[in-house]
Amino acid sequence: MPLMAPTDSMFLIPESREQPMHVGSLQLFELPEGADRSLIRETYEAQLTATDIAPLFRRRPYRSLATLGQWAWADDDDVDLEHHVRHSALPEPGRVRELLALTSRLHGSLLDRQRPLWEMHVIEGLERNRFAVYTKLHHAVMDGVSGLRLLQRTLSTSPEDRTATGFWSPRERRNGSSGGGRGGLLSLPTAAARGVTDLVKLTPTVVRMAQQALREQATVLPMQAPKSMLNVSITGARRFAAQSWSFDQIRAVGKASGTSVNDVVLAMCSGALRAYLLELGVLPDAPLIAMTPVSLRREDSGEDSGNSVGTILCNLATDLADPADRLAAINASMRTGKELFAGLSQVQASAISAAMMAPLMLSMVPGGVAQLVAPPFNLVISNVPGPTQPLYWNGARLAGVYPLSIPTAGQALNITVTSYAGSMEFGLTGCRRSVPHLQRLLTHLDDALAELVKVTGA
Repeated sequence: MPLMAPTDSMFLIPESREQPMHVGSLQLFELPEGADRSLIRETYEAQLTATDIAPLFRRRPYRSLATLGQWAWADDDDVDLEHHVRHSALPEPGRVRELLALTSRLHGSLLDRQRPLWEMHVIEGLERNRFAVYTKLHHAVMDGVSGLRLLQRTLSTSPEDRTATGFWSPRERRNGSSGGGRGGLLSLPTAAARGVTDLVKLTPTVVRMAQQALREQATVLPMQAPKSMLNVSITGARRFAAQSWSFDQIRAVGKASGTSVNDVVLAMCSGALRAYLLELGVLPDAPLIAMTPVSLRREDSGEDSGNSVGTILCNLATDLADPADRLAAINASMRTGKELFAGLSQVQASAISAAMMAPLMLSMVPGGVAQLVAPPFNLVISNVPGPTQPLYWNGARLAGVYPLSIPTAGQALNITVTSYAGSMEFGLTGCRRSVPHLQRLLTHLDDALAELVKVTGA
């Protein structure tokens, strides 16, 4: 079986009970007109009949002397679908509040490494004729971009399509490959040779990066983040909060200010974090720094699994009171970060990202190390483009899709955003103990957007 790529195995190595390393998605569905709850059970039971499982979802991790102690993938020949696909119900009438509480508990439990690293939970009992689906996959299996592609392929653009296939069902790849893996031990010399060549060419870029950092205050390097209440040890319990905002309104702010949609999303998060920390009396004097992942996956790569992400460190300008000034500072910081990756190969971009992430690995070590070292950044904020048109599952309309991600030791809060059918869907995942009153950030996000609309005239 293939060895695990280093960028994938890094999500297995630091995993602990306090630090589960899986990502998730909460999907909210509306039953079609005239349908009753029996459709939910029918849809769930149809998933259990989808016993033809793609190789990716048969994989489980293992390591041995044969792999020289490195993580590799082994095939599970007897996947127990009733373990992976589960049916739950909320006490009626189930509100979104109870749904988020259940999702928080589900997201805090570890995936079983003796089985393929994924689960799906069909949840009924929601008020207003709705139901939900919570899925989680280990980050070693796929990143957020791959996960959204998987969602789009599983669902349909037609409400008349009643073929409720499971996301684990085999699908023909665009390049005709079965997706068997990344090669075993014999493939390492060739891959290493290509990597060394790319890394040798990287030296001028590193020099340019250092020179630019000296010239421009907009450049953010690791270990410049202030210590904050978010950069502490964590427990395994999670709290999740989610809400949608209008994509058109956020885009209008970007157009009026000459910035991108992603810049406006970051400015919303900056304003919300500033208000939240001021409310608690713990706002640092120096600006918070966000690690913002960027996809390095080519559209024509045909790859649907694994991880292919780079990182930009963004100055959130939380020390500035004026929302227009914060937005301008964020735009400058992100522009400089993107210029760094211009013209680099995927290996080179990954190498720079790994260097930025290296300090985080130390803070992720259990035992309170996060309390002793300076944070490489204060939190992760991701923005993953999603489907632009409404999607359906066995006739039920997807009303919202909210991402859940990974708090880590030293990084107690994660904000992940995805777009869907005219909305920007925010998912906030935090350590239940370290980030109190997480839901208040939703109100602050709403206020931050209103401020940006006012100052830009959008």
